Amino acid sequence: MTFKYKYKTPPGFGNMWMNSDGEVLTGLWFEGSRDQSKHKPDCEERELPVFRETRRWLDIYFSGRQPDFTPPYRIDDLTPFRRAVTGAMLAIPFGETTTYGDIAAALAKKRGIAKMSARAVGGAVGWNPICIIIPCHRVIGSNNSLTGYGGGIKNKVALLAHEGLDMERFTVPAKGITAII
Repeated sequence: MTFKYKYKTPPGFGNMWMNSDGEVLTGLWFEGSRDQSKHKPDCEERELPVFRETRRWLDIYFSGRQPDFTPPYRIDDLTPFRRAVTGAMLAIPFGETTTYGDIAAALAKKRGIAKMSARAVGGAVGWNPICIIIPCHRVIGSNNSLTGYGGGIKNKVALLAHEGLDMERFTVPAKGITAII
């Protein structure tokens, strides 16, 4: 059985939804975003211990600090490639970014191959079912373009600004404007 819980974010961010199997977090996404299609929004809303812990994590994060714990979560259908990309995202520190190409180069080096596709990395980043906790918002285009965020470009901009990044260095592609929620 799947459960859901709504989290009210501070002004400037879209509200969020969580999914759980009753024990661990299985999804976290911005309401009304493209990411919603990856989750089960039509299920019973219930207060669960894992939702309280996730809410505490989000409260700390939205207060401007990096939480020193992670709520228990499970990612279904995690292929070895997705696991490697998820690990790379988890290694990006609060207030920093990396590019799809940098992750691809690091994974290629680790695997002993000459090159890996940044697009493939982008697909794995976009597949991430647990936003913010697994910080896919910190992955950007090689030209400092804020592209490829299923939670909506508006939320990606707000998250990076919230983490103290100099937003003048980033660009939002004209095509990405349509993703604003």
